[in-house]
Amino acid sequence: MKKYIVLTILFILPLVVYLFFASGVNNFAKLPTLKDNITSTSIYSDVALEDKISIIFFLGDNIDERQGDALNLNQKIYKRFYQFDDFQFVAICPYGAETQARDLKNKLESGTNTNMEKWNFIFLQTDSIIEIFNSLSTDVNLDYNYGSPYVYIIDKKLSQRGRNDDNGIKFGYDSRSVADINNFMVDDVKIILAEYRLALKKNGITRKDL
Repeated sequence: MKKYIVLTILFILPLVVYLFFASGVNNFAKLPTLKDNITSTSIYSDVALEDKISIIFFLGDNIDERQGDALNLNQKIYKRFYQFDDFQFVAICPYGAETQARDLKNKLESGTNTNMEKWNFIFLQTDSIIEIFNSLSTDVNLDYNYGSPYVYIIDKKLSQRGRNDDNGIKFGYDSRSVADINNFMVDDVKIILAEYRLALKKNGITRKDL
């Protein structure tokens, strides 16, 4: 009898534990889709959301006052994930904010050794900014500067991704809050990147891992 107990502990129990955790990985491997058919920036600019995993945010025309938000995102998200081939940042600004955007990018570059080529600034008419923002599912509005502190994850098929669990729906992430970025956004970006890496491996496509 002892022999069978020992065999169970050595062989059966590890298998059960493995299956349990494997099931958990499958259940948590995908970030929920909150909204399909997000309006692409490619309608208005050379920067496209299609076939990219994009972090989009609306800086508005008060970029100088949003430098802290941009720094939070740069330090916690961009620097950590920019080496993923299909990852990008898209900062949406109204026409007239070009000088402020250039100054911000220079400050971000001077404070880090990170390649900033995947941090895109695009400049649009205000009605185009409103159209893109309104295509998102969100519980906040643009401010009078056509900006918002909240940032959003858009996948390669122009679907908005976020959280939808017992705590409610999390449409976007507050760039003002280091806690929100650390506790939620970092994990969610990890999940969606892992999701696509897994899909590539299943299809026999190799990409450089992070």
